[in-house]
Amino acid sequence: LHEPRVKRVMEPIVAGDLYTDSALSDDLSYVRDLGLIKQKPPLEVANPIYREVILRVLGDSSQQNVRADPRSFVLPDGRFDLPRLLEEFVVFWREHGEVLIRQENYHEAACQIILMAFLHRLVNGGGYLDREYAAGTKRLDVLVRWPYTGPGGERLMQREAMELKVWRAGKDDPLTEGLAQLDGYLDRLSLTTGVLVIFDRRPEAPP
Repeated sequence: LHEPRVKRVMEPIVAGDLYTDSALSDDLSYVRDLGLIKQKPPLEVANPIYREVILRVLGDSSQQNVRADPRSFVLPDGRFDLPRLLEEFVVFWREHGEVLIRQENYHEAACQIILMAFLHRLVNGGGYLDREYAAGTKRLDVLVRWPYTGPGGERLMQREAMELKVWRAGKDDPLTEGLAQLDGYLDRLSLTTGVLVIFDRRPEAPP
């Protein structure tokens, strides 16, 4: 994944950016031959296993810096405390975000990779993360699935949807587009609420 010609293809896929460099067609063929991406357009990771493994591998160094105890995010009724996780991530991001971004080899996808590493560290002990990402989508869709036992002993599944977007220099505020995309994602999942996360990467953004 860190080989330059693989990175040139995989970075826009993870970041949700357009892949526009036609001069890199050899790189594209090489990554297809490796089996990392699908053989035909659009540019997408080849299969669900690779979708999971790629972000896990890329986020490993960031995950090592997450010190929060995953067990502390389990509510008394067995559900997962997503609002608290988001609050904890904001604190983590303010303390470590800039340093981790500078260290991240996939610089354009750094925000997505770091948040995924944080989620993976805290969710993976008792739940599951489903991710959808592809070049040109300008988004990363995430579904947290958390099994728990209901008051009558029945097995239930908590589902929490998240949409990730990045506000880059020279681009419009992605809030309106992000809310519309999140709404469509929630409709597809038959959920009534979700979370939109926007990372402001503009030079003029506040600290």
